[in-house]
This record gives sequence, C-alpha cells and structure tokens, in this order.
Amino acid sequence: MKNTVLDSSALLAFLFNESGADRLDDLLEEAGRDERSIFMCDVNWAEVQYKMIQKRGADEWRLARSRLMAFPIEHVPADQLLAESAAEIKVAHKMSLADAFAAALARQKKATLFTGDHDFKALEGEIKVGWLK
Repeated sequence: MKNTVLDSSALLAFLFNESGADRLDDLLEEAGRDERSIFMCDVNWAEVQYKMIQKRGADEWRLARSRLMAFPIEHVPADQLLAESAAEIKVAHKMSLADAFAAALARQKKATLFTGDHDFKALEGEIKVGWLK
C-alpha cells in the first residue's frame, strides 16, 4: 500500500455512512493489516470534529472519536512548512483552507489523497487523488 492521506470528507463519509464509506473502510482495513499509517492533517481532523458536533452533537463526537482513535491514522500537525505549502495551493486553486492543507500533506508525503470532495479535481495534475465515490 502506498502512502495515503485523508481529507475530512473521507472520514465524514465513513462516520455518516455516506457514499464512499465502504471504500474508506477497505483502506483502513488494508492499512491495519499492513501495519501502515494513513495520514491526516490536524486541520482536517478539526473539520471532522466541528462538522460531527454540528450534525450529531458533542456526545456523538466523543463516541466517534473513540472509534476513530483505534484506526491507523497518523495525525500530522500543521507546521510552518505545511502551512506555507497549503497557502500556495490555496492561492492557486479555489478550495477551502482545510482542503489546501490536505493537498499540501499529500504533496509532502507523495501520497494519494482520498476524498469525496470534487474541489480536488483541479489538483489531479499536481497530486494523485483517490476518489471515494
């Protein structure tokens, strides 16, 4: 398995059992079996948290968080180098800042970014994008 990065839409699809959830389930299972991490920027993790709380409440977030912490997801802090790369992507492409962080992390790790967010279509020439749906 190659390096993999998740954006928030991937985890949200999984948590809300939306289209593409089965694809993420397969990725997590494969990573666990191969003892490999899947990377996620802390900025994207924060986006998952606030969207989960908005839609389902803080108690549901705490339950989901416990479940997610068992998965082979390596949380990557948004350091200065990653932030500057995200800023460059944000300037060049119409997307949220959180999405720019996910793309910057995929570029830094030379990884496939798994997402269900079609804002990443514009980046397919710069990074490899794996579509959940």
